[in-house]
Amino acid sequence: MKRIAVFCGSSTGASPMYLEGAAELGKELAKRDLELVYGGSCVGLMGAVADAVLENGGKAIGVLPNFLAEKEIAHKGLSELIVVDSMHERKAKMADLADGFITLPGGAGTLEEFFEIYTWAQLGLHQKPCGILNTNNYYDPLIRLIHHMADAAFLQEKFRNMAVVDTKSDGLLDQFAVYKAPTVKVFLNEQQI
Repeated sequence: MKRIAVFCGSSTGASPMYLEGAAELGKELAKRDLELVYGGSCVGLMGAVADAVLENGGKAIGVLPNFLAEKEIAHKGLSELIVVDSMHERKAKMADLADGFITLPGGAGTLEEFFEIYTWAQLGLHQKPCGILNTNNYYDPLIRLIHHMADAAFLQEKFRNMAVVDTKSDGLLDQFAVYKAPTVKVFLNEQQI
């Protein structure tokens, strides 16, 4: 594992714990010589995780659509900034570059990025770990929802725990090191055949 993509908010959130969690992850990535791939912004949790990686001697690669680069939110100190044409191209590039994915607290865009990459894993489009850094229990409702989807038979049981969850970045990355992807989604069950 060489690079980790991080999805997170472009704001810092209501609790200082979110900013601390982003900085902790950045330090841990640098400590483990794992390169950061992220949305390329200098603001919010996005900026905090990149700053922490860079301040601790790590490498940070930003992928930013040109319409956001024009708003001058591009991080100026990155190891590399890749400017793309669209949000779709941004996500595809991040997925290509990364060997795993971590979701920090964030809003609708962060959830959209998480669920797309989580769905791709179910479909067998990648076998990379998908993690949730559950800082300050932010994602407790999401984790309950994933279990509810499995209980209601809208998520196959083998995917119930596919998202690796931890409250600490070191614990999450330790789980990534031993991650084994579940088998690919089955579309028909025996009753449908």
